[in-house]
Amino acid sequence: MKIPLFFTTLAVTAAVALAQVPDAQPAPAPAQQQPAQSSQSNQPSAAETGSQSKFLGKDMPFMDPSNGVVSWDGHSWNITDNRVFKARFEKFLNAPAATTESDQQYQAILDKILFVLGPGKGNTKSVDEAFQLLAQASSFEQDAKLCDAIANQVYAAWQARQNRERLVNADRSMEEERKRLEWNSKMAMDGATLTAPTSRQAKALEEWQKNQQLKRDMEMQPMITRMAEIQAQIKSNQLKREVQELQVKVEFQALLIHLFLQRRFQHVLIGTRFFRSVFNDGDSQLRVGEDTKNLFSKTTGMPPTIGTLDSIASGIIHDVHEGIDAFNFLLENGELESASNRLGETFLIGEYLPEVRTLSRDKKRQALVFVQKANQLISALEVKDYTLAETLVKQLQGIAKDFDASKAMAAIETSKTISAMHIAKARNAAVSGDKQTLEVELKAATEIWPRNPALAEVSGMIFNQADVQSRALVDFDQLISQKNYRQIYDDRMRFIAAAAMSPEKQEKLRQVLEMMATIEASIIRAQEIEKTGNYAGAWESAESAYRQFPDDNKLNQERADLTTKAADFVRALKRAEELEQKQQPGSSLTWYLKAQKEYPPSDFARQGIQRITKQILPDAT
Repeated sequence: MKIPLFFTTLAVTAAVALAQVPDAQPAPAPAQQQPAQSSQSNQPSAAETGSQSKFLGKDMPFMDPSNGVVSWDGHSWNITDNRVFKARFEKFLNAPAATTESDQQYQAILDKILFVLGPGKGNTKSVDEAFQLLAQASSFEQDAKLCDAIANQVYAAWQARQNRERLVNADRSMEEERKRLEWNSKMAMDGATLTAPTSRQAKALEEWQKNQQLKRDMEMQPMITRMAEIQAQIKSNQLKREVQELQVKVEFQALLIHLFLQRRFQHVLIGTRFFRSVFNDGDSQLRVGEDTKNLFSKTTGMPPTIGTLDSIASGIIHDVHEGIDAFNFLLENGELESASNRLGETFLIGEYLPEVRTLSRDKKRQALVFVQKANQLISALEVKDYTLAETLVKQLQGIAKDFDASKAMAAIETSKTISAMHIAKARNAAVSGDKQTLEVELKAATEIWPRNPALAEVSGMIFNQADVQSRALVDFDQLISQKNYRQIYDDRMRFIAAAAMSPEKQEKLRQVLEMMATIEASIIRAQEIEKTGNYAGAWESAESAYRQFPDDNKLNQERADLTTKAADFVRALKRAEELEQKQQPGSSLTWYLKAQKEYPPSDFARQGIQRITKQILPDAT
């Protein structure tokens, strides 16, 4: 529809009756700044810029209807995402409905004026009645003396008309005088006779004719001069009439355009109807500049006339009525996001229309809750406070079932994920002592999510890194002296970070970790064998690691538990080993064979039998 687009480009960019300033645009990226710098020498001077300035700026205001973005004077901004608009809109949402007795009386007067000046009623009596009503309407505070301004223009037009009548009467009198002078001069010419003297002397005849001609010219000269003066005065009066009427028309039209830009559309209709009643010559073309003419023709498809203003104002009033109906319907269905958007658009074009002003405060407050939280969400996203933004998204989803959280949540989750990745890299860099990478990753994480709680943790790690590292190295040396390798293994991440800058400590730590890896593997193997019910095999696996690493508490505990579960096998094997140490090969062999009987795959039993057999029969192969 062309009417909302025209109003947005014409009235809204004229500053919502205020001097709105577009929000500052983001600074271009460094890669984009070079062309701008190279073209600075070609920029016009301030004087040239001012002289080339067009309607409301250096270029035509233009709105993209798909996203509500207005481009004007080198700037772009969303018509509803503007500081001044937000402030006025929230003030409107908090204001009480204009339903007081004074408001009703004022609106009744405006309606009566429009009715009295309605189509087909523009006679002298109705115009006089409407003019008297203007004085009553201007006494109300809500009118802001706009009806008084219209009345002044109507009065000025009437005065111009009266002066015009005076000039016409004066022209008529002078025209009559001119005609009388023409008649007198004609009669004077016809009555003048040139009777020749009886003397036939040529010289005397010539002298007589000259005297007669001179006498006639002297009689005619005053009449000719007066006729010229009268003709010049008639032309001057005609020019005065045209200039005076044109000046009054231009002033009246300027007032109508001003009311239009202020979005006082009821006053526009009142003004256009008064204009037609006062200037009934059929000339309703607006005397505006070429740029404004182009703006009218391109956005409405119509020339700039009084009828254009009248039809656009009527169309906008109808659009406002439909917008309020849509708002009420959406509000009843709990679709607060759409309802708030429709109300914002309607308020933008019809702030002073009765349908908007009489909207109840309770309904506006429902929209206000959504608008405030939506504006707060926008601010939270702008400052990258994603914790607050996520909370607001959940609240908005709770109060408005049509709220689309996909874009906001996508931005929040993406930023959180990227920030977490940078923090993870920063944490690894802090552990490995890579200060350069640490600074880069922390800066990147801070730029993406400044209030990320994990930043405090990493920052604390940076501040305490030196103290933690020295304390960890002291603990490492103490545990090494105690042969408490199990504790070192359990706190291996701390000791790995602490030993990163000490090659000597790194070597000791490596040996401890390799040893503990072997022990852990033996424990796991013993536990897996135990699960099959082979307690003797599990004990033998644990025993093999124990004989190599007898100081590990966990291994000792695992070995002790398995000893009770494989008691017969362990007792036979231990008895065989004791007898072998006492140099009693026969008895030792007997117990080894008994242990092998308890657990045939036993490596300990097999190796013991081999040793005793070789001792008894050294020559046996």
